[in-house]
Amino acid sequence: MKYVPRKPSLNKRIAARTSLKRQIIHRAGIKMPRGWGWLRDPRKAAYNKVYNRSTFDLFKLIGKLFK
Repeated sequence: MKYVPRKPSLNKRIAARTSLKRQIIHRAGIKMPRGWGWLRDPRKAAYNKVYNRSTFDLFKLIGKLFK
């Protein structure tokens, strides 16, 4: 398993906040409680768990250095 910094992508950051699917779910109030992602999409939840443990955010690292 590699431990590498994540590649920041401005396009993906904006798309995640402005997607039509997100807006519909948010406005309808059909949100699942935190930590229940494994119930909604177990394959994606497993991938995200491995990804988040094996990579780190470059911006958070820089923020910790300059505190």
